[in-house]
Amino acid sequence: RATMDETTRRRVLAGAAGAGAVATAGCLDGSDAGDDEAAELYGDWFSGVGNFDGTEAFLDRDAIRIAVGAAGGRAFAPPAVRVRTGTRVVWEWTGEGGTHDVTEENGVFESEAHRESGSTFEYTFEETGVYRYVCTPHQASGMRGAVHVVGEEYERA
Repeated sequence: RATMDETTRRRVLAGAAGAGAVATAGCLDGSDAGDDEAAELYGDWFSGVGNFDGTEAFLDRDAIRIAVGAAGGRAFAPPAVRVRTGTRVVWEWTGEGGTHDVTEENGVFESEAHRESGSTFEYTFEETGVYRYVCTPHQASGMRGAVHVVGEEYERA
């Protein structure tokens, strides 16, 4: 049986590894949404979201992961992603920041609420569009995200 120090250490290491993997993954494809494009796509959706810095593109992937409970426990990381149709997005809980869920604003998808590190929820995007979502318990704290889904014909400018 693990002691409290061992358990805490494991959670910190697991959270850091997950956040690092997500951050590194984003660097592979780059951020490709400027301020004008972000305003056009999302309006003021990301105002008050501390870790939003444009849309990270993952156009060559079949599946990606988004951390739930990142950046001090009250953020999705990365908060905005661009994927092609057919991409599976997996949200993975860090175990930080309390109980979280992933709820699309128009009811397209909705996870159960989880608190445990390693819990996951996934959704495969088959139609183009912008899907804005929140953690309902923490939306007032700015815990918001978006998935911009493009078709095969999409070319990055």
